[in-house]
Amino acid sequence: MHRPIAQLPKAHLHQHFTGSMRHDTLVELAREHGVPLPHTLVEEWPPKLRATDERGWFRFQRLYDIARSVLRRPEDIYRLLREAAEDDRADGSGWLEIQVDPSGYASRFDGLTATLELILDAARAAERDTGTAVGIMVAANRTRHPLDARTLGRLAAQYSGRGVSAFGLSNDERRGRALDFERAFRIARRADLVSAPHGGELSGPRSVQECLDELRADRIGHGIRAVEDPYLVERLAAREVTLEVCPTSNMSLGVVDEIGQVPLRRLFDAGVPLALGADDPLLFGPRLAKQYEIAREVFGFSDPELAQLARMSVRGSAAPDALRKELLAGIDSWLAS
Repeated sequence: MHRPIAQLPKAHLHQHFTGSMRHDTLVELAREHGVPLPHTLVEEWPPKLRATDERGWFRFQRLYDIARSVLRRPEDIYRLLREAAEDDRADGSGWLEIQVDPSGYASRFDGLTATLELILDAARAAERDTGTAVGIMVAANRTRHPLDARTLGRLAAQYSGRGVSAFGLSNDERRGRALDFERAFRIARRADLVSAPHGGELSGPRSVQECLDELRADRIGHGIRAVEDPYLVERLAAREVTLEVCPTSNMSLGVVDEIGQVPLRRLFDAGVPLALGADDPLLFGPRLAKQYEIAREVFGFSDPELAQLARMSVRGSAAPDALRKELLAGIDSWLAS
């Protein structure tokens, strides 16, 4: 008999802000605010997506932007974060790092600083209500000017130790080279924030290498294309850089044709630290526990190996030391049960 995955303590390091919203909440808020939703976000949910070409990525981004438009009041932000933490708690997560670009919401909530403070306050409330600790990753947008990223880097640095735990770089990695954002990440690193850019999803191993060399990444969002370069895999393992692997989103976006093609087993066996993530469950469907079920059912991970995945997620996190020790002890207890 397998041990219950939902009872395995773990950390969740790759989930986007709007993308964490429950589908029912999206539909309800859209109705309240008079926002028309396309059929793909209502009757045909989860939508069929493929983002390996420009048109497919545009469609994915359009659906994300429509979903973001239903977040119009402070209470909507509080609800989103509370429900995200509730869902993570149900999946066994004791630490949730949720990434957000505050500039996408600033026009509705009185500017960048006020928006980030609203999100941080909502995160603290979610933590109190659910028991799952929440850290905020401020994420710059690769499709915008690097000066915007520097502004976000300074904002994130200002709130380091006050709820902001990491600095990221998201959106289509085929647009905007890592080097262009080096100064923003330098600002964030000086404030002791975890460096966690996206790379190696829609682009190949060069994207991962640039995250390592130019942005000094502690973690890399996705990173699975690194497997195409054995030397790069060795570097990731030697430097203990955690890859945030999101199997269901990799398949949904067409990065792989079948879930079994995600190189989860190959990276794990090569000694690369891995942290499973749900990415955008609003658009892809499954949440965190399902990613562990996929590791078990598709890739044949044993319970000791699932426990090791959970340990990797905790060690790669920005969680406080006391919480990391608590979660690691809980993983040992789960395995001993």
